[in-house]
Amino acid sequence: MAVPRTALKKWEKVREFALGMPGAVEEFPWGETVAKVNKKVFVFLGVADGSYPMGVTVKLKDESAHAHALTCPGAEPTGYGLGKSGWVSIPLEQKGAPAAELLCDWVEESYRVIAPKRLIAELDGRD
Repeated sequence: MAVPRTALKKWEKVREFALGMPGAVEEFPWGETVAKVNKKVFVFLGVADGSYPMGVTVKLKDESAHAHALTCPGAEPTGYGLGKSGWVSIPLEQKGAPAAELLCDWVEESYRVIAPKRLIAELDGRD
């Protein structure tokens, strides 16, 4: 199944942004792409081969960001009990899906929740 170009472009921007965070690494547990910092996932990026709808999953502790994310078309608290901890799954292929810039803001928030203080300080020290 072909992935819509707009969804793929957003996915690629979000992936590139996530991997640009201090200490971020890309891994492929369970056959999907994730970005980790300090051995902990801060964004689930799913798969980009069209075998499953494209989306991103982030941890949003900020109540307004969390509420905003849940208003996106098709967004929902993440399964496996992760939703109770603030994780939100946001599909990219639906009409009205968030812009890449907003998704990157949410990825940064998720990173800040997961990353150690020294790496957050490094991020804050960037121009």
